[in-house]
Amino acid sequence: MGKPLAPLLSRTAFAVAALCATVSPAWAETPKVVASIQPLHSLVASVMKGVGEPGLIVSGPQSGHTYTLKPSDARALKAAQLVVLVDDNFETFLAKPLKSRKDSLDVIAMADLPGAVSLATRKGGAWEEDTDDDHGDDDHDHEHEHEHHGHSHGPIDGHVWLDPTNARLLVVAVADRLSEVDAAHADVYQGNAKATIARLDALDAEIKAKLAPVTHKPFVVFHDAYQYFEKRYGLSAAGSVTVDPDRPPSARRLAELRDRLRAAGAACVFREPQFPAPVVKTLADSAGARQGVLDPLGADIAAGPDQYFTLMGRMADNLVSCLGTPG
Repeated sequence: MGKPLAPLLSRTAFAVAALCATVSPAWAETPKVVASIQPLHSLVASVMKGVGEPGLIVSGPQSGHTYTLKPSDARALKAAQLVVLVDDNFETFLAKPLKSRKDSLDVIAMADLPGAVSLATRKGGAWEEDTDDDHGDDDHDHEHEHEHHGHSHGPIDGHVWLDPTNARLLVVAVADRLSEVDAAHADVYQGNAKATIARLDALDAEIKAKLAPVTHKPFVVFHDAYQYFEKRYGLSAAGSVTVDPDRPPSARRLAELRDRLRAAGAACVFREPQFPAPVVKTLADSAGARQGVLDPLGADIAAGPDQYFTLMGRMADNLVSCLGTPG
């Protein structure tokens, strides 16, 4: 059996939560693992390379903010022995199906791993929820918000994967858990984990160097999903167009953001490919700023071991491309 990457940390310390009181036995076949979103799936797939492939719930252009489980998802979750997710508050669409499992199921929650960087949800000013009534069917919107957006207003910002420090912890946790229950492939899991962590270290250094020239340039994002990336690399985000991606910002909020952009001399407003772009164009044009694209999930990147690295590298490239353009 391969040596765990963090032998002094117990299974409990990795925040591998069992949803029943019994301890799950070693698995006799290739572990059935399911990840909630593409970036987490990518990291798990990197650890499992050469042994098996994890399943994936939210993929492609679908947004985790508005996702509804399909029958195929329910079947995958029913068969899973290990589920990897952000935390109970982020993937609200997984709460009921996971609780409905009566047999033993392991869950690794990335946000709960000991040592994980954890940031509070930002509030106030340009990060505050838009409370203007100029939203159309307000009652319907609020109902929809509570159904899909529990993580958006929780005490902890759930976009934890956008800091490579947290990605390293997840890789270690997954490798050690799989090594425990599938000892026949422990050497593979541990070797893959070491290679993945080395790759994460190189990615982290590359992004830091690439973004260094633009850290002082303010910008506005579509919704507040990038705090971990901003903090890690010292970026100067000035606010978000909306707090809830499914609710268009009010005219008052757009006016406030326009004034903030002008006062700060913000260079760019970033949209997301999963959501309509006209409001971003309107804001950018009114403030004399450029438009760019940021995607915290990497919706159009093929799922697999390389997805996380392509996602993070592309975010850095897009920031430099827009912020580094002469005004």
